[in-house]
Amino acid sequence: MSDLQRTLRVDLGERSYPIHIGTGLLDSAALFEQAIGSRQVMVVTNETVAPLYLRRLLDTLRTFDTHHVILPDGEEFKQLEVLNQVFTALLERHFDRGCALVALGGGVIGDMTGFAAASYQRGVDFVQVPTTLLSQVDSSVGGKTGVNHALGKNMIGAFHQPRGVIIDVTTLDTLADRQLSAGLAEVIKYGLIDDPEFFAWLEDHIEDLRRRDTRALVHAIERSCADKARVVAADEREAGRRALLNLGHTFGHAIETGMGYGVWLHGEAVGAGMCMAAELSSRLGLIGPDLVARIRDLVARAGLPVDAPENLDSGHFLELMAVDKKVRDGKLRLVLLKGVGEAFLCSDFDRAALEAVLKQRAERT
Repeated sequence: MSDLQRTLRVDLGERSYPIHIGTGLLDSAALFEQAIGSRQVMVVTNETVAPLYLRRLLDTLRTFDTHHVILPDGEEFKQLEVLNQVFTALLERHFDRGCALVALGGGVIGDMTGFAAASYQRGVDFVQVPTTLLSQVDSSVGGKTGVNHALGKNMIGAFHQPRGVIIDVTTLDTLADRQLSAGLAEVIKYGLIDDPEFFAWLEDHIEDLRRRDTRALVHAIERSCADKARVVAADEREAGRRALLNLGHTFGHAIETGMGYGVWLHGEAVGAGMCMAAELSSRLGLIGPDLVARIRDLVARAGLPVDAPENLDSGHFLELMAVDKKVRDGKLRLVLLKGVGEAFLCSDFDRAALEAVLKQRAERT
């Protein structure tokens, strides 16, 4: 095993699974044979990733009865109509209940493939092979699957855990700089939620990550996956602590929905959303302005926006935030901060403070 290869485990009893991180893992037939307990395999990918990695993966899976489906690329295609292409491919090839799906791509492909696996014949196995930093550190781990609706992001879906996650860090070599920065938003999030040591490491190494230093990337991916695996193991279906992983996401989802899916990348919206959550925490007297400045500085150094777009007025922003999975009994719940590594879920906050943050955002932009 290479000194750069790491293996973690998401501890969920009978549904536990490994996360393999390293270089050259797309070529490891042994890893895929461990993860796939089926004869029939359907690889789901998109038009961007397919020319880069599909043939290589199919060669690795040559001992299986393998077929593939190529979907259009983009958040705007994360919808039921496009998902139906996966079901059509499975049915046309007479895939049975013992089949497995493999998600080769970023977060959109992972979420859609997972939802297809959760739904096809009431549930079949799937394996995540994430090819973007955001999907490697976040969406491929934890079993959240689904699609978007015009009225809300990820509002249609299911919890369905993969049989394994295989992360080949070399796939980041072909990732656009903007996409890499989008993934760094989720990496920063883990430090802010409950890993202050990691947050400090990121302040020292964010430039290493942006220039794609392999050892720095492996460390950041491993640490992020370990942080998420620990939370998922304690709260698989987001009854409590797992909701903390949504730091910045309620603001971010409002940006994505309001702008139109795909205009802002998910990580870009989360980056701005984390800054807005920090500003609200400061206005509520939970943290000082110095920490807000540190957070904004790190997000900016990651190549991410620190403010929401100016063409979303505060009234519309509030309406969009109200259509969120974290709303309970009509109350908006936000993840706020008491310090680095001290995130908490709050529904009892001063609404005027939230409105002030949105207005401050508009004035700054």
